[in-house]
This record gives sequence, structure tokens and C-alpha cells, in this order.
Amino acid sequence: MDQRDEQEFAEYFARRLDAVRRTAYLLCGDWHRADDLAQVAFVALHRRWRKVRDRGALDAYVRRTLVRAVIDESRRPWRRERFVNDMPEPPGAVQPEKGLDDTVVTREMLLEGLRKVPPRQRAVLVLRYFEGLDVAATAEALKCSEGTVKSQAARGLAALRAALGSEVNAHGRA
Repeated sequence: MDQRDEQEFAEYFARRLDAVRRTAYLLCGDWHRADDLAQVAFVALHRRWRKVRDRGALDAYVRRTLVRAVIDESRRPWRRERFVNDMPEPPGAVQPEKGLDDTVVTREMLLEGLRKVPPRQRAVLVLRYFEGLDVAATAEALKCSEGTVKSQAARGLAALRAALGSEVNAHGRA
């Protein structure tokens, strides 16, 4: 790449890094893996930077690369194990008081619920409801039909509701 291309890529990278990291986090549920996945997406873009004709499609290219990397990584055997920093609360443990703690717990419960949704369905949920893409744009990002997006969204929402239901029961909240 020439100097101008490097400068354009560096500007795009600086402008989009935080958003790509957040999306990666919602897809995988771990900030360290999100950093790695964002890096994979940007490295792939850097390799193809000179070949990209439509600079308006950069976000779509990075998003598609990111989703594929998450799905591919989830298929690797060593990614099936989950490590946690804290042990789960024993039954009957003291619940935090209502207020700010409830907001944090609710967010954590949502993220934990997302982690339990299958990767392809999670990708659809994140692209549709976090990224705000419509059905057509989500289908384009995932290279699938609009019908597949709709069915994956419905199944993903059902899986998320089921996961959140078990999370609410596990934490003793209604």
C-alpha cells in the first residue's frame, strides 16, 4: 500500500475501532476475545484495502468478517470451555439491595443470556437489535436470505428469553 492508502486505513481504523470492539463483545461475551476478533476483522480489511472499490461498504465488510470470525471460532473445540472469575452464589445467598446494583445485575444477566444463544442466532440478534440493521442489511452482512434472518431472529429471541428465564430463576429475581 502507498502512503495515502495507509493514512486512509489508519483514519478508518481509529474512527471505527471502538464500535467494532463493542459489537465483537456482544457476539462473544469476553473483552479479550473481542479485541482479538476486532483485530482479525481489521487485518482482513487491511489486506484487501486496495481492492475495496466502494469505501461506503467498509463497515459492512468489517461486520461480515467479524461475524464469520466469531462463528468460526465458536466451532473450535477449545472454545467450548468457559472460565469464570467468580464462583456462582450459593442458593439462599443475600441478594443486593434494589437500586444501582439491580441495573448492573440486569445488564450482566442480559450478557450472560446472550452467551447462551447459539453463535449464528446471536449474530443476528446483535446485528438487528444492537447495530440497528434492518432485515435486508442483516441478510447482506451474513450472506443469507431475509427469511433466514427472520427465522434466526425468532429462534434467537426464544433462546434468549429461555436463557434469561433461567438466569432470573438462578438469581431469585422476578
